[in-house]
Amino acid sequence: MLNSALHLPALRGGLLALLAAVLFGVSTPLIQRLGAGLGAFTTAALLYAGAAVAGALSLRTAAHEARVLRSDIPRLLAMAGFGAALGPVALSWGLQHTSGASASLMLTLEALFTATLAWWLYSETMDRRVWTAMLLLLAGGMALVLDQGLQGGQQLFGLLAVLLATVAWGIDNTLSRGLAERDPSQVVMAKAILGATATTALAISTGEPLPSLPAGLGLLAIGATGYGLSLRLYLLAQRAFGAARTGSVFAFAPFIGAAVAFGFGERSVGWLMLLGGVFMLAGVVLHLSEIHEHEHTHELLEHEHAHRHNDGHHSHVHDVMPDGSHSHNHTHEPVTHAHPHAPDAHHQHAHHGLHKQSQPYE
Repeated sequence: MLNSALHLPALRGGLLALLAAVLFGVSTPLIQRLGAGLGAFTTAALLYAGAAVAGALSLRTAAHEARVLRSDIPRLLAMAGFGAALGPVALSWGLQHTSGASASLMLTLEALFTATLAWWLYSETMDRRVWTAMLLLLAGGMALVLDQGLQGGQQLFGLLAVLLATVAWGIDNTLSRGLAERDPSQVVMAKAILGATATTALAISTGEPLPSLPAGLGLLAIGATGYGLSLRLYLLAQRAFGAARTGSVFAFAPFIGAAVAFGFGERSVGWLMLLGGVFMLAGVVLHLSEIHEHEHTHELLEHEHAHRHNDGHHSHVHDVMPDGSHSHNHTHEPVTHAHPHAPDAHHQHAHHGLHKQSQPYE
């Protein structure tokens, strides 16, 4: 399984995105419980302070990962504004005005915004299998939200705030695609510090109450795992198979959050919620089993990112060959070949007609 994951980008990227989804999905109902009585700015500040710590603890050297550049600062500022300020503040407020399950399920729509923007801005290829997976995930999310609606008692403004969070994170996810080749821990730390600084200033200026020690420590821990580590895995997944597919697999997070909320005592679960879970699981499986393969040409390319020399794309030589993954500026000579691939940094070519794009494992 591990060997297959190393050579099939869809499987490798899908597993990374799925793990990121688990960490983020679990965090949503936990934030609702620990953030009760706290201001939205305070909650967001604690979450991203925890994420900054996680990023700092997982930093790698420049020999292993490409550094964030000064030219990346505008993108990081935009990511922090949408993803580390607007997104978590809207979610925190929404969680205080609706149920944890319904808020978790509403987050499904983040995948739709992410995939649409990635398709539009990065021209990521979306074949029939990917579109089918997207539709299954969207159908699952709609079934889950409808299930909550039939239960009654939804508070519209809370859900609209969560919807705003999904839009903000969809924009953030698309912006982060441009930094997927940088050190993910450095990106996490920079974005989290910017977000935590902004929301802390807003919390102080609006006079929000201080959290209790248990709540504060709990939210820091949730931020480190559900936002810091989850974002790191998300960026690695984008590196492996693009923004649209990563966002789509990540859409499984709401179902995980709803399941955790159920474990915490929410019993508003009906057959539509179960049906939605089945749809979403089917969509994730379609992504994990995707094999996109055809003959394609690589043009001359010079860039820097973490890489190995056993992937068929890095044939340059070293005086002393590094052991394992390493990072430095290197050149790719033009080459034409065929192999399974995904829309990563090396495969941004155009597609004309259908190739051997979506096959089950043979």
